[in-house]
Amino acid sequence: MKKFLDKSFMTALVAVFLGLVAGAVLMVLIGSNPFSGYLYLFRGGLMTIERVGNTLATATPLILTGLSVAFAFRTGLFNIGAAGQMLIGGLCATAVGLTLVLPKPLLLTVMVAAAILGGAAWGLVPGLLKAKFNVHEVVATIMMNWISYWTVYYVVPAYYKGAYLETESRKIPDAASLKVEWLTDLFGGSYINLGLFLAIVSVIVIAFIIDRTTFGYELKAVGFNRHASEYAGIKANRSIIISMMIAGALAGLGGATFYVGYASNIQIGVLPTQGFDGIAVSLLGGNSPWGVFGAALFFGMLHSGKGFMNAMTRIPPEIADTIIATIIYFSATSILIERNWDKLKKRMGGAK
Repeated sequence: MKKFLDKSFMTALVAVFLGLVAGAVLMVLIGSNPFSGYLYLFRGGLMTIERVGNTLATATPLILTGLSVAFAFRTGLFNIGAAGQMLIGGLCATAVGLTLVLPKPLLLTVMVAAAILGGAAWGLVPGLLKAKFNVHEVVATIMMNWISYWTVYYVVPAYYKGAYLETESRKIPDAASLKVEWLTDLFGGSYINLGLFLAIVSVIVIAFIIDRTTFGYELKAVGFNRHASEYAGIKANRSIIISMMIAGALAGLGGATFYVGYASNIQIGVLPTQGFDGIAVSLLGGNSPWGVFGAALFFGMLHSGKGFMNAMTRIPPEIADTIIATIIYFSATSILIERNWDKLKKRMGGAK
């Protein structure tokens, strides 16, 4: 386990370093100073308590979608449907928040539960298709993305549209928002919300399930070798369905933290990019729950700081997006990085 973590950590560091180098080259090519660019990029995400809060708020849905993708990866599945699961989770949370009138603690509990159930339902369908008919989960989850897209496109204008709004729902009341005054004040008026605590709890729970329980061992075993697992008495079909449901539930919870936490309503015609960014977070985090947590914070900082970098240096914010894309590319080539790292360690050992 320790060896796995060391390799994953070094791979992530190398990927981040190469991504930053590529970003520096791009800044030089457009005639900008990369040192000042990176200075303002990182300051933009960390220089004040408010910006730290915004970085944490930006990272929160990324933690959950990254965790969703990572959990599926660890159990042998590829969940491309985090965006759709997140969207449907956000719709369920928004619908409850705009419909029910309850005390805030109870209302938030019902909203979060609705988001989790909505996301789990969106994971159930690909899980069933994979388990019963061997339909590849990539195809099934991509199709579910578009079903959620068009579901929101119809439901929001039909039932939750504001009086003068055409493309978005009416704003949720304060009682239905994951923002709380004491937390907002603590971080200087930032967008941080209770979703951060839900994300941290989710990381702890998923890490415990994967590494410390028989249930998690069975899920991973099915991912490694379905037929051998069945021979050992593990119900592979059930494990596949449960894995996809848990992955969907995590992404659905991410939808709640975004649409009723970071934002205050839901728009039509948009698949949340956080669902796809979750794949990048999972890759950089080595598909480890705590690795996902760190990778999401790093990406949150880049997203939070790129506007400040642009304002101070006129470096296009797309440079930050390019850096993220480059980091994803090098994270995806982790096998090559690990091989070179092993060769380097052997040479250093031989030199001794």
